[in-house]
Amino acid sequence: MSLILLIGVLGVLFTIFFKGPIIDRFGKNNRLVSMLENTKWFQNHWIAGLFLLSMNAVLFVLTGSLLYLLMYLFIPFVHLLVMVFAVIGSIFLWIVINKAWQGTERNRLKVGAVGSSFYIFLTIFFSYWFATLKPSYPGEDTFMGAIGLIFAIIVTTVAFISCFVITGFSKKSAAQ
Repeated sequence: MSLILLIGVLGVLFTIFFKGPIIDRFGKNNRLVSMLENTKWFQNHWIAGLFLLSMNAVLFVLTGSLLYLLMYLFIPFVHLLVMVFAVIGSIFLWIVINKAWQGTERNRLKVGAVGSSFYIFLTIFFSYWFATLKPSYPGEDTFMGAIGLIFAIIVTTVAFISCFVITGFSKKSAAQ
């Protein structure tokens, strides 16, 4: 499982390092980008950041719910596909928001900071849960729970960094 986590983290870091060509693939003719560009409320950096935060929360809850439901099926490795598609969907959402934002660079940072703060809250929550982890009954081994929480802390930290870098620091190319 740690190998899968390492491959995922390296894949996301690879995406961050080569975000320019990936973002440039989404042209102005994308329907979602043009829909967000044309809405008046999206041009306010606080509202756009809250929109990003809520979309991150919705994607997280949907993915978590789907993974919970898949627990009852005995089909191996389907949960890995769900997680891969969740990462791809999140990166797609962040790129769409990056392309649709038309404000200043300072306000772009605010949008990225507000939107990615959802993952910081999750990291703090999982860190607190890890620090206060106690057995439910005498003699319970909490090792696997601790490993799961460490993985959750790593995943939410990488998600925060990725979301903030893609939405807050990426500039549109001059060719568009």
